[in-house]
Amino acid sequence: IVGLSVPDHDPVHKVTIIPRGRALGVTLFLPETDRYSHSKTSLESRLASLYGGRVAEELIFGEDKVTTGASNDIQRATQLARDMVTKYGLSEELGPMTYADEEDEVFLGRSVTQHKHVSEETARKIDEVVRSMIDRAYNRAREILTTNMAKLDAMAGALLQYETIDREQIAEIMAGRVPNPPKNWTSDSKPGS
Repeated sequence: IVGLSVPDHDPVHKVTIIPRGRALGVTLFLPETDRYSHSKTSLESRLASLYGGRVAEELIFGEDKVTTGASNDIQRATQLARDMVTKYGLSEELGPMTYADEEDEVFLGRSVTQHKHVSEETARKIDEVVRSMIDRAYNRAREILTTNMAKLDAMAGALLQYETIDREQIAEIMAGRVPNPPKNWTSDSKPGS
């Protein structure tokens, strides 16, 4: 719902509550074209959509009942916001500068090493700006889902019934209609049958 409500975001292809690896469910976005760079608007939209699941849990179950299910999304959002500030120069507060140099390690199994060339004051400012970006994205996701609670309930209901919904069912839900069953779905394929 968030990904479909923000500008310059890849279209939603499929949503499933079937666990995949360590993920308890997945929302699959498929780009319509190859992209070699992303606009600030696109990245801010991606940040908001990454918080959709966490915010949905909070709205449905309450702040005290949120789970660790969104941990990977939170990690990805935090890294994206940090990259926007330190690599891409996309913060007004810190301007178009790079604040971290990267050097690839030559040994297998080693990740990229970052050498910081910033003062403690600048590092603190980076953290503040990253936090501000994340707070804006979280609040944007909350506003979108609060405004679209009926669609959130309908999508949750469809996922409980079908386990996986695709672009057609998602479009029907977003249009305020009851979704048709997914292709090749029969009542025999209903969960628990």
